[in-house]
Order: sequence, then C-alpha cells, then structure tokens
Amino acid sequence: MIIAVDFDGTCVEHRYPAIGAEVPGVVDTLRDLVSAGHKLILWTMRSGERLTEAVLWFQDRGIDLWDRNRNPMQKSWTSSPKVFAHVYIDDAAFGCPLVHPDEGRPYVNWWAVREKLLDKHTVS
Repeated sequence: MIIAVDFDGTCVEHRYPAIGAEVPGVVDTLRDLVSAGHKLILWTMRSGERLTEAVLWFQDRGIDLWDRNRNPMQKSWTSSPKVFAHVYIDDAAFGCPLVHPDEGRPYVNWWAVREKLLDKHTVS
C-alpha cells in the first residue's frame, strides 16, 4: 500500500518554519508500516531547505521514504500533480483522529491511527 503522510501537525507538532516536537506514536507506527512493506510518501507543503529538514527528520529516525511530494510510479499513467496514494494521513484530513492540546494547534493522534491500521491488518 502507498501511504502519503503530511509532516507539520502530523509527524511533528505545528511550529513551522521550525520543526516541532515529535508527535507521540508516530515513529513506531511509521517504522512498522515500512517494515510491513508499505511505501511512504512525504506529502507536505514544505519546499527547499524546509523540505530537506523534514526529510532529514525521517532519516534521523530510520524511517525510509519512498519519495516526497510525488508518487514516482504515476508518471506512467497520468500527468496530474496530485499525489496518488491508497491512504492519506494528515491533520487537516476530514475524520483524522486528533489530539487537542491545552495550548497550540491539534495534531494527529497516532495511537488512534494505529488502532485503525491494526483493524485493517495493515500493521501488526
């Protein structure tokens, strides 16, 4: 399965242009997805140096990315810039489970996401 994952508010708390604190549960869940054979696409508004910082965040945590802001396979069947994935995990996605801290913006609740992935036998 191809999974597009946002960065700010999803993998880290909102602190753009800085990189916020790591969201609880994100690293283990993303590592487990990659270990299960799924492909991760970093799907973010970051570009240039800010995108490089986000990519390094994944590398520093041993999380392999298939690509960033593009699906390398879709050029063979479409010229659309919209990234094709089977699943999109983003704090702004309708229905995405969120944590609402006392201060700051909500971010993805990876424990709830993990439960949904377990239910679908996507991770073990």
